[in-house]
Amino acid sequence: MARKTTGKKGRTKTAKAGSAGRKAMSRRERRRRRPLVFRLLGWMFTLAIWGAILLGAATVYVFMTIDSDGLFRIPERKPGIMLVSADGQVIAERGSFFGDEARLSELPRYVPQAVIAIEDRRFYHHFGVDPLGLARAAWVNFRAGRVVQGGSTLTQQLAKNLFLKPERTLKRKFQEAILALWLESRYSKDEILQLYLNRVYFGAGAVGIEKAAQKYFGKSARELTLGEAAILAGMLKAPARYNPILHPERAKKRAALVIEAMREQGFITEEEARNALKGANPVKPSAYVSATQYIVDWVVDQLPDLIGDFKQSIVVETTLDAAIQRKAEQTLVRTVRKYGKKRRFSQGAMVVMAADGAVKAMVGGVSYKRSQFNRAVKARRQPGSAFKPFVYLTALEMGWTPDSIVLDAPLQIGKYRPENYGRKYYGEVTLKKALALSLNTVAVRLCVAVGPENVAATAYRLGITSPLNPVPALALGVSEVSLLELVGAYAPFANGGKAVVPYIVTRITTRDGKVLYERKGSGLGQVIEPADLGAMNEMMRGVVAYGTGKAARIPGRDIGGKTGTTQNYRDAWFVGYTSGLVAGVWLGNDDNTPMRRVTGGSFPARIWKAVMERALKNRPATPLPGTYAPETDLAPWEEERRVAQRNNGGLVGFLTRIFGGTPQPEPRADMPTAPEFRPERQPREKRYNFRPARRTISRGADGRRRIQNFGPAR
Repeated sequence: MARKTTGKKGRTKTAKAGSAGRKAMSRRERRRRRPLVFRLLGWMFTLAIWGAILLGAATVYVFMTIDSDGLFRIPERKPGIMLVSADGQVIAERGSFFGDEARLSELPRYVPQAVIAIEDRRFYHHFGVDPLGLARAAWVNFRAGRVVQGGSTLTQQLAKNLFLKPERTLKRKFQEAILALWLESRYSKDEILQLYLNRVYFGAGAVGIEKAAQKYFGKSARELTLGEAAILAGMLKAPARYNPILHPERAKKRAALVIEAMREQGFITEEEARNALKGANPVKPSAYVSATQYIVDWVVDQLPDLIGDFKQSIVVETTLDAAIQRKAEQTLVRTVRKYGKKRRFSQGAMVVMAADGAVKAMVGGVSYKRSQFNRAVKARRQPGSAFKPFVYLTALEMGWTPDSIVLDAPLQIGKYRPENYGRKYYGEVTLKKALALSLNTVAVRLCVAVGPENVAATAYRLGITSPLNPVPALALGVSEVSLLELVGAYAPFANGGKAVVPYIVTRITTRDGKVLYERKGSGLGQVIEPADLGAMNEMMRGVVAYGTGKAARIPGRDIGGKTGTTQNYRDAWFVGYTSGLVAGVWLGNDDNTPMRRVTGGSFPARIWKAVMERALKNRPATPLPGTYAPETDLAPWEEERRVAQRNNGGLVGFLTRIFGGTPQPEPRADMPTAPEFRPERQPREKRYNFRPARRTISRGADGRRRIQNFGPAR
């Protein structure tokens, strides 16, 4: 109550105080008299304002925490590579060549409907975030006492796949919602759905509906049935758990839920729902991956040098012959599977090459799925006697001829004692016969006579790129090389004496036809003189005609080649050629364990023949390049020796060899032979004891017998 005052001024103050009190009292009374609903609305309005402020602050904070690199830009799919054979066939693809493969307009209507029904039934009615869906999921999870249903929309899932890391945090959920709103503002619903179908993960390495359809049903997404579409849509919740190949019953139960959801939403009829899952059976994926993937890897390794980095899909035109490639792959794999276990070899490789260096076929192993290591390009192994042609060519260039006589007899150079296969010696033989029979001591004598450094130089000149150790044993292929470079180094024998660089890419273009690379050039020039080339091909013919490579003979074809078998049968090679084509085969084991008496003249030569018969099917039969004229006027000493050799072939020679050793005419002073390395006669037991070591039998700790085979190079 206001205090009374005297005077005019005091009365005025009291009146004013009373008036203010009445006004304040009336204001409070009016508030009390307002309906409760208005008061609640007021409080809600206030809370909404503060909520909006807090939400805005949180949005700004979350936005600032999003990685800005590539933000708000749909990431391009990794550029694809399409390999095309020489005749225009598509032989391999890698990556997403056409970007997002599945177009929504090309898919059956029930494919996207199945995804919407089970993942986001209100997809066409929300703005990227579905409050009703979130509320429903929260209620279901509350009643279940655990998380059984998610509230993320398809747009949110797409945002997560495109921009975010797979983390389960509240901050990531906010980020997901912000990005979903941006997607909805930028793209139409159909565009978002198409992006989702092409970027979502279906398990087992399948990204996108197209890859998933091919992976699980062996068909395009455009050909999916209703039941198959339901199975794929059901996988999205947990791809590994509902994998139709590994868990078919579980996948079908999940697909039944999808079908029922589609029926409830009116996407399909009752009859369609009843028959949907009939015949929806996934196909088991093949365990075999084509060997062309080895070629794809090889091409991809070359792309940085050819075109640098590329940001769009490219078409790589190659020299590959699809028919030869299939035949090479089938023959090699079939041989290893049929004979490998018994003869103890588990791997192989093959290269078929045109005489100008163009690779027509390449198989880097028997199973790309099990091992992506390309043994044709990256593996370096001892070539054994397949290296001998470089020794003989060096000798020809220094004056020897195919008819020159060289001694084949036991040989020792310091502690090194090479031996022939089977420890069989022929005495004095011609170079032609020595190469055909792959005589080791003759090759080593020649290597020492002409100089190991010169032999290495010849090999480098013809195309060998691996380091070579210039020692006498180089003649027997102790320095490791790759199959690709060895085949390339044989190419001059088939093309007239010109060195080549093996290649497979002829042109690279973008998807719209822009040329990024085109091969030019014609090789490295002449490296073998015509006379020497003719002499070499005359000797190499003998290897296939009557020597160690007889298994590679093809009737009506002029063929040269050379076998190679390394110590203890660890590697078996055959490299052969016709006029215009050269091919090589290697068999062995990745762990370098010995095979069971597998030589280059056995399975490798047979594989070579089978593949080359197909490769030569439509090619004319032409002779090997170069000409060779045998000597007609023989020196007296050489005529005497040849008469003696002929005499040694009869009964007298046979008895003489049995009881008195191989008779040798006395050498004449004018005989131009390679330096002789005649070891001093030693007691038999002190010589290189090869025969007892050919097979060693022992028992291991487990009581099993272990047999180890040994054998000299051939």
